[in-house]
Order: sequence, then structure tokens, then C-alpha cells
Amino acid sequence: MAHELFHEISPKEMTDNLFAAFGDEWALLTAGTEKKANMMTIGWATAGILWKRPIVTVFVRPHRYTYQFMEKSLRFSVAFLEKRHRGTLNFCGSTSGKDRDKVKDSGLTLLHEEGVPYFAESRLVLFCRKIYLHDIDPKNFLDPTIEENYPAKDYHRMYVGHIEKVFTKR
Repeated sequence: MAHELFHEISPKEMTDNLFAAFGDEWALLTAGTEKKANMMTIGWATAGILWKRPIVTVFVRPHRYTYQFMEKSLRFSVAFLEKRHRGTLNFCGSTSGKDRDKVKDSGLTLLHEEGVPYFAESRLVLFCRKIYLHDIDPKNFLDPTIEENYPAKDYHRMYVGHIEKVFTKR
């Protein structure tokens, strides 16, 4: 059931341009439990239909603290914040939850939907269940310039999430 700040819609009812949302606005990827959660800012993602399901694919490098949460969690959220929170997105992308309580220090209000963490300051939230994961293998890059994104050879793990629920701000 949607929190009072949000209205539930189906993935097909979303009207956001996800190219602009991910590429220009960014999002928060959040995983964990009601006791402990962590988030990171993401700008790389894909969305569409795969295996007859609405999906989002997110990418996390193994050295990121959020990686541990993604590995342990069956579900995760992808939240797009209101524009006034751009500074918060910068903070969440440049600060590790290993070193401090990033959720508390972000100033965001943590909520949970059926155990999945997300934030009251979101304007749009995708609630996802992991259905596939895969490690990026540089041997499969058909365009050699992609390697420029990995000077430290720290290749992402990709997680395909079935979008089970979508909340939009009332």
C-alpha cells in the first residue's frame, strides 16, 4: 500500500523520459532492510521490457558499499528525487556509507514499502525484485572505447530488476 505521500501506478503509466531522468537528473539506488539500508547515486541504467516483464537494469561496482546491500537483498528501489535535492544526489554519489551513516547524514526521510527502502523526498520510485545478475566482461566490448570507463578495471555487476510497483508523488 502506498505511503500517504504517494500514489501507486503501473509501470506502463509512467510518463517520465527515463533517458533524461537517468542521464541528467540521476537517481538513488537503495537496498537493505528496515534496520540497515544504503543508497548510491546512479546515472547509468536501462529500462524496458525483458522476458515479458517491465524491468530496470542497474550497475554497481563491487567496491561500492551499496554492492553488499544489493548482494544480500532480493529487492531494491530506484528513486528519482525532486530537483531541489541535486546537492543530496551529489552527496550520495561521493560519500561512502562505510564511513558514515549516509542515510541519516543525507537529510532524507527513509521509508519502507514491504521492507524495501526508499525516500519520502522522491517524486518517482521503482520497486524492483532482482531476477538476473551478470558481471561485465571486458572481453565482450565490441566498441573498444567503452574500456575508457574502466581505468581501474573495476567492472560493474549488472542487476536486472523486475519493476513490481511504481510510486509517484501525489
